[in-house]
Amino acid sequence: MITKTEQFSTTQINKNLPGIKSGDTVKVHQKIKESFGKAQDKGEKERIQVFEGVVIAVKHGEGINATMTVRKVVDGIGVERIFPIHSPSISKVEVVRSAKVRRSKLYYLRSTKGKKARLKSKELAKAIVEKEPVIPEIVTETLPIDKPEVTE
Repeated sequence: MITKTEQFSTTQINKNLPGIKSGDTVKVHQKIKESFGKAQDKGEKERIQVFEGVVIAVKHGEGINATMTVRKVVDGIGVERIFPIHSPSISKVEVVRSAKVRRSKLYYLRSTKGKKARLKSKELAKAIVEKEPVIPEIVTETLPIDKPEVTE
């Protein structure tokens, strides 16, 4: 039997999200509400703010409580934000590029700088794996040798 909380959480899950994994560079479009004046009744605007960075962790499964940690570096300072994936304030998540990573949590990126902080793109990694060394085949069939004609 499905409880009311399970039924409510299934209605709140965002269905149009791409497959987000750690190592992906994503653009998260978040709705921001701005109120003007001392009283909130005076005016309220809504705008979309984009946060682009590398996903360093995806936590809490695929349910309503799922979150992703996105990290970017601005003027040499690392900025991390934790986004609830199924939040109504997130309008869209775009995957810009994917990287080949061997860990699910990329917390080591916090302490790395420069070339060590780079992630290998999936297309490059796939091209390296597919490019196998070509070994020339050994010819095993024998060709007839022309015999010189003997003249007397």
